[in-house]
Amino acid sequence: MSKPEEVTTNESRLWMTSPERHISITPLDMRQARFTAAFRGFDKADVTSFLQEAADGFDQAMRENERLRMEIVRLETSLDQFRELEGSLKTTLLTAQKVADDMRENAQQEAQRLVREAEGRAELLLQKAQARTEDIEREVDGLRIKRREAETNLEATIAALHNTLDFIREQDGRERDDRVVQHRPKFGPVPNPTNATRVG
Repeated sequence: MSKPEEVTTNESRLWMTSPERHISITPLDMRQARFTAAFRGFDKADVTSFLQEAADGFDQAMRENERLRMEIVRLETSLDQFRELEGSLKTTLLTAQKVADDMRENAQQEAQRLVREAEGRAELLLQKAQARTEDIEREVDGLRIKRREAETNLEATIAALHNTLDFIREQDGRERDDRVVQHRPKFGPVPNPTNATRVG
């Protein structure tokens, strides 16, 4: 029988990058994995089916992880824009206050009216911006949780695949050892020439 081979994969592996970890196995690796047939080994169709399902799930989790990452980037960009708007509104409020101070000598009453209007508009916009900022922060936190869950699922899939491969290799090793024991030659007692029956 042929010697068991290691799992064959592409020479250049696709590396996923994330802030927490690197993943060195890809769906393509799983789909292209090949195993040598062995006596009393696993059913080839079952192994192929398992790897295909694992690769599909892994691929889907990777796409979902990337989508969540892009959504986080988009929401963080929106969050920065709202924070900039909040800063601009605060600056506008301070500017309006300064204008009111400058105008107080000539038209104190008119300046007070302008300040009240400016403060009212700025306060309303500021409240809306702060409320929207809080909403976006909650969305970002939720997406980060989903991303961590997706990464946990990826790690669980990889661990299951590693365990399966280790078990297959261990099974192949045991079967190889069994074949060596079964084919070991058996030696009987060596005949003693002195005990041979003499003729004549």
